[in-house]
Amino acid sequence: MRVYLGSDHAGFELKQRLVEHLTGLGHEAVDCGPPAYDAEDDYPPYVLLAATRVAADPGSAGIVLGGSGNGEAIAANKVRGIRCALAFSDDTARLSREHNDANVLSLGARMYDEATAVHFAEIFLSTAFSGDERHVRRLAQVGAYEASGELPPLPPPPAG
Repeated sequence: MRVYLGSDHAGFELKQRLVEHLTGLGHEAVDCGPPAYDAEDDYPPYVLLAATRVAADPGSAGIVLGGSGNGEAIAANKVRGIRCALAFSDDTARLSREHNDANVLSLGARMYDEATAVHFAEIFLSTAFSGDERHVRRLAQVGAYEASGELPPLPPPPAG
């Protein structure tokens, strides 16, 4: 699988490690930057580049990295067609794909050790979307909102 990676200074070392690890697993890891450590860099250019490349490359995935992963997830989710999830456990890494068909994973390099982050990435990349009707329906609602800006209809209040 082609995997686009982007980070800031806080995620730089982990990004480099993931590029090596994913390549070793047979993935095509594409480093979207930064190309070198810079303690003053900003994540948006690199994260948005990675997310834009994922959106333009069906079947690919992305991993974005920062100190907490929060800003990176927010930025990636600004790109039309991106569903970026922040992982903080095995379950969140797995369910982001299985239930939400996430195509980008956000990792916080300061939130867990390197082995844990690599493990979350492996789970994310090896998990398929379940395709369950309820998840397809929910994703269609999100996609329709993304395209039109119109809220999905609210369900009627419960009787009683």
